[in-house]
Amino acid sequence: MIRLSIPLRQALSRLTLPVMLVFSLGCVLIGRADQNFSGHLSAALDDVLAPAYMLVSGPIQAAEHGTGEIGHLFSLSEENEQLREQNAELLQWQEVAMALSAQNDALKAALHFMPSPTPDFSTGEVVADLGGVYSRSVLVLIPPSTGNPKNFMGAIALDGRGLAGRVVDTGSRAARVLLITDINSRIPVAIGANGAPALMAGNNDPDPLLLYWSPSQPPPEGAMVLTSAEGGAFPPGLPVGVVHYNQDNQPEVLPLADLGGLRLLRLFVYPDKLPALTPIPRASQAAAKTHSRKR
Repeated sequence: MIRLSIPLRQALSRLTLPVMLVFSLGCVLIGRADQNFSGHLSAALDDVLAPAYMLVSGPIQAAEHGTGEIGHLFSLSEENEQLREQNAELLQWQEVAMALSAQNDALKAALHFMPSPTPDFSTGEVVADLGGVYSRSVLVLIPPSTGNPKNFMGAIALDGRGLAGRVVDTGSRAARVLLITDINSRIPVAIGANGAPALMAGNNDPDPLLLYWSPSQPPPEGAMVLTSAEGGAFPPGLPVGVVHYNQDNQPEVLPLADLGGLRLLRLFVYPDKLPALTPIPRASQAAAKTHSRKR
């Protein structure tokens, strides 16, 4: 290190202020003469100082966002604590699930419950429909791996939310699905928790109508609408939509399925013998009539 004498250091300290003033005045004069000088100088300084900025800002950003080693350790500690809590909660739910499963098996054994067979299904892509016999229908491409498309005649079409329609025609590669909003669609449904019977009829509008419901039990607003096994055309319990009253005070169904934006549909092939009502024998009918007359 070079040691300066005291007179020299005093001279340099006295010259510092005048030199800085002269340098500042020169920068101002150059800036007046050249309007782009300040911009070029600023860009040059940014280029020179950019590596230094990166070196300084890197650790600061790491500390702020927790991406550094210390912040990473703190985040791991928090994640481990959350995982321990979630694991304990899952163990409690596992015990509840095992108890409910055992109870369910005992009830099935007591009732001699026979589970219904799982229907076969195939997932197909909805393609552009250029029109046809029906106003509200779509074409679904059936994958070749599923076999003969003719087997899907009458299959139930559902999207990820609810019932979309039923297959009414099949070809060599595609199947035509009649949507529940078509005017030719007639579907027996059950309304609400009590399962009140009604008929859902398409009208070529986005929301099908509800017909033939009991006058003493009008469909409540917001009630869930499910398919009914009446007639054996549809399996019971498939979600269709919710009840809504239009401006004419007519009950209609707001479909759960996104019928205006269908991309994929699942075609379910249910067994031919669906649950149906057992017919009353003629002898029992005659006895019932006699009993009603006595009353």
